[in-house]
Amino acid sequence: MVHYPKIDAEIFEVISSVKAQRLKESKEKMKQGKMLYSPIDMNDQFKQQFSARGFEELKDTYTIEIPNHSVKIPGAYKQIDFVKKKVLVEVQFGKYAFMFYDMAKFQYFYNENKADVGVEIVPAHTLSREMSSGVSYGEQLIYDIERLKRHFPAVPVKVILIEED
Repeated sequence: MVHYPKIDAEIFEVISSVKAQRLKESKEKMKQGKMLYSPIDMNDQFKQQFSARGFEELKDTYTIEIPNHSVKIPGAYKQIDFVKKKVLVEVQFGKYAFMFYDMAKFQYFYNENKADVGVEIVPAHTLSREMSSGVSYGEQLIYDIERLKRHFPAVPVKVILIEED
């Protein structure tokens, strides 16, 4: 907000332009036939809106080599969906583990001096309940980050919870 106010405003413009739509008919036992919000559709909208504002993908490719181990694994990578200047943005409609892994990716790029801040856009609990089971919610991520007491991630992170309206 302080160092990148224009980018912060753009992120909120993008969020405001994305419209959650009930496009997915549930086949789950507890939600059979219910129309749910589509994370695929929302991801497509986010991609279109961020791209239109000049955000790009950031990808570092490397070879995994472990000391005292003969195997080398080429082609490994870390990737961030949207980057502008040194502001990293991830939109996450997956399981909780992927939200937390985004924190590790933010930390990686921060350590590589390719990031000043990470922004995680995630569904609020109210929205996640209206999506397929398995989609996590941001309140859990915030709760866990607060309890780590600044030890991880060491990179500044802004978590934005989104709702259907």
